[in-house]
Amino acid sequence: MYQRILIATDGSPLSDQAIESGLSLAALCKASVVVVKVVPLYSRSYLEGGDYTSIDDVKRIEDQWVHSAQQLLNGIIATGEARGVPVKTSVIKSDLVAETLIDVAREQGADLIVMASHGRKGLKRLLLGSETQHVLTHSTVPVLVLR
Repeated sequence: MYQRILIATDGSPLSDQAIESGLSLAALCKASVVVVKVVPLYSRSYLEGGDYTSIDDVKRIEDQWVHSAQQLLNGIIATGEARGVPVKTSVIKSDLVAETLIDVAREQGADLIVMASHGRKGLKRLLLGSETQHVLTHSTVPVLVLR
């Protein structure tokens, strides 16, 4: 059925459920898993909502975000190993979450993307956007959305 499953996480409790479901499906299918955490780039522009921060401070902050993301992913590796599921992980710095997930799915040869949807509606959806919706409409790989 599925041989390589990409699971996207943002570290939220809802994403944790997607990880659980994705790992369970992978175990049933004897598939391998790639878990991706996209971390944002630090905004250095006042117009983008940031303040002036030195390049060294920006690097330190982004490195902390990557370190935290990798710690999250290390726990997922352990969970996958306990279930007999081979898990690769990737932390990617980008502000283009949906595009990054689609690109990684293509690069890794994923035949399914598993991700959560927060189910925002109305003004919240308009202001915050929907990475899940973008992946759904632009991916050539099937997407399993959990809510």
